Amino acid sequence: MGLKVSQQIERIPTGIEGLDTNLHGGLPQGSITLVSGTPGTGKTIVCFQYIFTGLKQNEKCLYLASDERVGNLLRQAKELGFDFQPYIDQGLLTFKYLDLDRGDIHRDIEEDIRTGGYHRVVLDSLTPVSEMPVWMVNKGNEIIPSKDTFATSSFPLGSSEATRIHVRRLMSILSNDMTTTLVTSEIPEGSRTLSRDSVSEFLADGILILDLDTTMDRRKLTVRKMRGTRHSLKPRDIQIGFGGIKLL
Repeated sequence: MGLKVSQQIERIPTGIEGLDTNLHGGLPQGSITLVSGTPGTGKTIVCFQYIFTGLKQNEKCLYLASDERVGNLLRQAKELGFDFQPYIDQGLLTFKYLDLDRGDIHRDIEEDIRTGGYHRVVLDSLTPVSEMPVWMVNKGNEIIPSKDTFATSSFPLGSSEATRIHVRRLMSILSNDMTTTLVTSEIPEGSRTLSRDSVSEFLADGILILDLDTTMDRRKLTVRKMRGTRHSLKPRDIQIGFGGIKLL
């Protein structure tokens, strides 16, 4: 039954050798997939590979960056064999750095998704955005901080509530039938949650977990869940090199 459902859903290939086979062709179209892992496990490389695969198919792509400046990301990508500049010049790819000091990030992202006509979107990383503060005014209606609300609001939420508000709002904005999205999140060392915010794993349609097995000197990838897809839960060894990631 699960395999039949998998075959009926239109699939968006990730470009990662072995992963697309496990997912019967790729990610479900219109889905949001959380890519989680401890630092250095290859989350951003998954995003590079995913976007580059779409560009080679002439798909319009958006890369939202909150951790690294665009110039640094472009250099890192090119070193791995992903030269994004020609696609930026053609207008197929937009890289956008999210300035977390501004109070209108949600509106910016929503406008980009609504008007951009993108096939693939990456938010790398969800973590800094989800940890922005939120102030409560008007009997509990939340307001994302702006240059005005910093001066007038004086009722900060607890960090866990603020995080939930941000994550739910972002997931709602990114949810689009025509857009297939990856969002990355760090997992703190030793944590039992599947993301740093501990909320996004419940809202995402799919979860890819990247991990380091330091005792065996191996990197691993696990498909923890994927909407409408029958897949293996077995962790797979991966190799990172020029051209990105492949499953062994």
